[in-house]
Amino acid sequence: MKDWQLLTEKLRQFNLERDWSQFHNPKDLALALSIEAAELNELFLWKQPWEANPLKVKEELADIFAYALLLADKYNLDINEIVTDKISQNAQKYPANKAKGNARKYDEL
Repeated sequence: MKDWQLLTEKLRQFNLERDWSQFHNPKDLALALSIEAAELNELFLWKQPWEANPLKVKEELADIFAYALLLADKYNLDINEIVTDKISQNAQKYPANKAKGNARKYDEL
């Protein structure tokens, strides 16, 4: 079993014990994920990147990963597979010989 699967199972169990799964439909998980990402952004607002509190960054990232795992679980998506597929897609869009050291979007390379 992969680490992602173990984490997802722990999240499922945590939610089951609290009867929270009823609230975790895909729409609400996506909204929660977005809100947690905004809370992560807030830690950096008006600061230099190194001024963000690493412990708070850790907490917000944990929330983001948890909601992302639960959302993937709702759609029976394999995290390793979808991320690997996305890396392959991005490799096609952003060939190293054109994109290296460049922050332009793929259609501007």
